[in-house]
Amino acid sequence: MIDKRARTGLGRGLSALMADVGHSHDPAPGAVAVDRTLAIESLIPNPDQPRKQFEAGPLMELAASIREKGIVQPLIVRPSSVAGKYEIVAGERRWRAAQAAGLHQVPVLIRDYSDEEVLEVAIIENIQRADLNSLDEASAYRQLMDRFGHTQEKLATSLSRSRSHIANTLRLLALPEAVQDLVRDGSLTAGHARALITAPNAAHLASIVVKRGLSVRETEKLMKRPSQPGTPQDRGDRGGRAAKDADTKALEQDLSASLGMGVAINHKGATQGGTLTISYHTLDDLDRLCAALSNLPRPAM
Repeated sequence: MIDKRARTGLGRGLSALMADVGHSHDPAPGAVAVDRTLAIESLIPNPDQPRKQFEAGPLMELAASIREKGIVQPLIVRPSSVAGKYEIVAGERRWRAAQAAGLHQVPVLIRDYSDEEVLEVAIIENIQRADLNSLDEASAYRQLMDRFGHTQEKLATSLSRSRSHIANTLRLLALPEAVQDLVRDGSLTAGHARALITAPNAAHLASIVVKRGLSVRETEKLMKRPSQPGTPQDRGDRGGRAAKDADTKALEQDLSASLGMGVAINHKGATQGGTLTISYHTLDDLDRLCAALSNLPRPAM
């Protein structure tokens, strides 16, 4: 059991972890052995690998390169709880391509990483890839926050990302699963998806965007059309209520990013109060929300 309160940094330091991912062959703290070769069948994938999809085309291109030049950058592995096996920390794509290329041995760096550091290295490796799926990136950030108690600010500083990038990426997790699938398969960009986050009928609008091939700007305009049922309007909704101000919208976005769920705030006035609605998609989301609310500090009486 990991005590989140005891975690004040990202493992032993991201500089050491990034050195491994960045082609370093020098021993790092925690090194057990360096520059060995292991049998392909002795390696097993990391179950917490943030990257869930490995496209066949690029994988076969890498396999062809490996046949010609071999594996230039060693995989990073750690001893597994399974006897005689090693868990892949970084380099699963190379491992898959090596199998396709018919290799029997692969070069590795063996590290004695903790579970937290394994996840961090996997995230770092994937973030360094330009084609990382936005939803996989968001899921990786969410894992670091939920499992290890890291804040958006800490992630932004340690992973050299802006706070707004972390927040906007996390907001994608608030979208319905159908819209997330469109982002994963490339039918929608992250920009399109962000434009749809506050829509109560996001899945329907997403299908329109894909069918018409709309740009991000056109998608934003689609969100504002009064003809779209259930879509919030800048000039107010059909019930005659005033449109939400910029501060309320910003607060909704921040809460949505923090929770990874849809958030709607309806503020009636300074003396009338209002409602805050949180939308979840799965029972796991509900469990996570309940856990988060249970851990909130009690206000002073």
